[in-house]
Amino acid sequence: MKILTIIGARPQIIKAAAVSRAVANLYSSRIEEKILHTGQHYDANMSQVFFDELGIPQPHYNLGVGSGSHGSQTAKMISGIEEILIKETFDGVILYGDTNSTLAGAVAASKIHVPVFHIEAGLRSFNMTMPEEINRIVCDQLSSICFAPTQTAVDNLRREGFMESPATFLHGKKRRVCNCGDVMYDNSIYFSTLASQHSTVMQQLNLQPGGYILATIHRDNNTDNPQRLQSILRALADIARQDNIRIILPLHPRTRKILDNTPEQPLSSCPLITVIPPASFFDITMLEQNAKLIMTDSGGVQKEAFFFEKPCVILRPETEWVEIVNHRAGIIADADYNRIIEAYRQLADHPVQFPHLFGDAHAAEKILQTILDY
Repeated sequence: MKILTIIGARPQIIKAAAVSRAVANLYSSRIEEKILHTGQHYDANMSQVFFDELGIPQPHYNLGVGSGSHGSQTAKMISGIEEILIKETFDGVILYGDTNSTLAGAVAASKIHVPVFHIEAGLRSFNMTMPEEINRIVCDQLSSICFAPTQTAVDNLRREGFMESPATFLHGKKRRVCNCGDVMYDNSIYFSTLASQHSTVMQQLNLQPGGYILATIHRDNNTDNPQRLQSILRALADIARQDNIRIILPLHPRTRKILDNTPEQPLSSCPLITVIPPASFFDITMLEQNAKLIMTDSGGVQKEAFFFEKPCVILRPETEWVEIVNHRAGIIADADYNRIIEAYRQLADHPVQFPHLFGDAHAAEKILQTILDY
């Protein structure tokens, strides 16, 4: 069986590592995988280092579409993906998450009847102003197999009628929904030991386990809105000063560009906040494993915080990972100064439970076997 894996952003590179590793170790005689990088986000610090560290095969194709409006970027990707799917014969396309690359891959493949396999299906924020929500809903609808990472994701698909859908795909096949667990949990378990062997970030930053907060801010509704960004940064600075605790902030390039053009901002007045470049996978894993608490607007980092049993302040108005909130391991604070302070106090001062919600660290194997069976 010949599969095309489509990636376009750093989190998708990480997720793809679990599946590529399972192909190489368990299915090399039955599955041939080729990788296409759309170039949606392609920067040596943000992408190439991940290929190097995670041992992912280099992409066979890179469309190099770069940034642009949603329409122009997605159109370029659809055209490029379609060309490759016509050039080579593939038995299916694996897509991850909710980026424009995900949307483009689903549209291009489904139009020419190549089965779509969506990993992280069924996630919902129920916020239709989020481009990611649109992307994931469309991809789910076009997928022959929806690989849900949690029972909540399965329940979302059931409510939307996926289980009883009369839709048929190539050769009259019905859609399947599979609760496979989370490939990011596979990776967290697999790479946590390697990170301690390869990363020196704790020594470089002179950090002690449990002695700092890790913060990440990258979503455009936070970085591109001066009021929201200022509110988050002011809360970080005040928490650092009040508790005399360091905050490590790996700064996304978009966020750095905006801050460079902001005359007055809280970071400059708080030496306890350490700004570093985008962290490699091993470095961010070490920083997550050893933090006292994590504050983030990233869905992936929310999960990794849970995997490593770290409380999480969620810097968004909603989350797809409602399990984390329901089990009180994370609190939604949005970009509200008072809510961020309150959430931090609640999580820092009270014990938090971390039940097993994301599978058994064998999601990639289940995904590949399900595709073969299909």
